[in-house]
Amino acid sequence: MTQAIEVRGLRKRFGDVHALDGIDLTVPRGTVLGLLGPNGAGKTTAVRVLSTLVQPDEGEARVLGLDVVRQADGVRSAIGLAGQSAAVDANLTGSENLRLIGRLSHLSRGEARARAAQLLERFGLTDAGSRTAGTYSGGMRRRLDLAAALVHRPQVLFLDEPTTGLDPASRTDLWRVVEELVADGTTVLLTTQYLEEADRLADRIVVIDHGRAIADGSAAELKGRLGATIVELAFVEADRAAVAADVLVRHALGRVSVEGAIVRLTTADGGRVVLQALRALDAAGLEPESAAIREPTLDDVFLSLTGRRAEELEGREAA
Repeated sequence: MTQAIEVRGLRKRFGDVHALDGIDLTVPRGTVLGLLGPNGAGKTTAVRVLSTLVQPDEGEARVLGLDVVRQADGVRSAIGLAGQSAAVDANLTGSENLRLIGRLSHLSRGEARARAAQLLERFGLTDAGSRTAGTYSGGMRRRLDLAAALVHRPQVLFLDEPTTGLDPASRTDLWRVVEELVADGTTVLLTTQYLEEADRLADRIVVIDHGRAIADGSAAELKGRLGATIVELAFVEADRAAVAADVLVRHALGRVSVEGAIVRLTTADGGRVVLQALRALDAAGLEPESAAIREPTLDDVFLSLTGRRAEELEGREAA
């Protein structure tokens, strides 16, 4: 399958900070790549390089076969970008925002007007099209921002944490739009701090940390690396959880981790291991408040790979 995005050995430094440290990426046409990583991992920098906003220090990046440095104008005409916050003009109406972008994209007045009406309808904003964007809710502004990125019908769309701060209903609405775009053949590179978002939208996920790719695969493949099940044992106090973890490590029942008063066992046989764990803890005089077995999530993948949970992604990257 033809690659829409190709990145080889990409490096970018900001002073002493290595925002990108030799990262490689490929994104086939008509697919979604989810780019996940802790704050400062380099996700936003990768998007800025690929969208020609920042030049790399080393390496090569191509979008639709066009070099992002030497053929930047061609890249910009072929891509759309929606960032972490809505970039629409609050003093213009929704329709005016889209018509302005249409004119800047070299559409005629008639074409810009027709395209604006089409996008307002597609994003459920027709009734609000004559209102200034400053009166829109957060979800409406984000939908308008995504519509603005689509005015010139880009073949490749970069979404940099597009649903951050949205309520669950607005987030689901945007997910549905992205799925429709991909069904129509658009290629999407998505950075996100929501594990559920990547799980739902991405055909493939690349986890980056400190500017390097540390894992690559489908959601199912990444989860599969952790074992079939997660056993969670909850205790009243963190101190007792720490003691319990030591007991379970000695019994070699699986990979043990502790978070506060929760002990987690990653294992290929949760049903058998939970019984053995409870027997071992009972013999040590340690009774958990609760025990549960569940399948691994992308959050578990994050914790295993980076040592940080997804909740620690709140905020913004500096680089």
